[in-house]
Amino acid sequence: MLHVYNVCGIALGLALGAAVPAAAAPPSTQGTRAFTVTVTGAGTRHMILIPGLLSSGQVWDPVVRQLSHRYRLHVLTVAGFAGVPAVAGPLLPRVRDDVIAYIRENRLERPVLVGHSLGAFLAIWVASNAPDLVGPIVAVDGVPFQPALNDPSTTATAMEPLARQMRTLYGSMTPDQIEKQTRLALGRMISDPAAVAVAASWARHSDGGAAGQALYELMTTDLREAAADIRSELLLIAAAKAVESTPDALEAVRRAYEAQVARVTHHRVIAATRALHFVMLDDPEFLLSAMDEFLRPGTTSLPEGE
Repeated sequence: MLHVYNVCGIALGLALGAAVPAAAAPPSTQGTRAFTVTVTGAGTRHMILIPGLLSSGQVWDPVVRQLSHRYRLHVLTVAGFAGVPAVAGPLLPRVRDDVIAYIRENRLERPVLVGHSLGAFLAIWVASNAPDLVGPIVAVDGVPFQPALNDPSTTATAMEPLARQMRTLYGSMTPDQIEKQTRLALGRMISDPAAVAVAASWARHSDGGAAGQALYELMTTDLREAAADIRSELLLIAAAKAVESTPDALEAVRRAYEAQVARVTHHRVIAATRALHFVMLDDPEFLLSAMDEFLRPGTTSLPEGE
């Protein structure tokens, strides 16, 4: 079995260590969007950055610091995560639609979409639903259907019972429980203990109901076929530090990730061999170099199927 540490791994870590349930807080009706946005940067080209499950947009700070002179950066934090009030009802479809509306309302010309984990899933969903609106896509250790990374034969229907369990579990947990169990899981996803502590604090200030709903939707939505509608170039970066660094093991990782985006006409899969799941924190130099090469004018036209 290919062991890939991703957002589903966080969920399973929580499940193994869950304590006494507590009542979930009711969702807020904050704003009109299912995310907040911080806009910085002096560039003329636009880039939208979407974090993963339980994460603040601050997770992108290493990228923002380096790219703010070249891009206008729109950094999102999803509703219910890292202190942003939750919203009622389905979450990820609403984030998808709100990102599309945000691009249209602000007249962003084919912005670059960058997403981590769940955020990468959302970037792929936005690009498959509105292919004419978006530019190049950078998916940082996030794919169209995460459960299939470890079990290629699984389906969204097969994941339904576990997804329901995870949704109920998250909704029942106290902030202390979410922080404690997420901290344990993050130890396998971030190398620096100080960064683990910061990410765990984001989890503590997240809404369990929102996290559970997002995870349910992530586990039961398979975008591999829909990704065929993407017209932009896509760079998929696989976190591979946790994998044995042999040619065979790395090739197995590449094949698993390649299968996820096989239907995207112009794509490339590369491995970050010195980074765990949070590539932007573990190896920002590699991520920035890969993004720079991919996004350099005249270099984003990838050969078909690469």
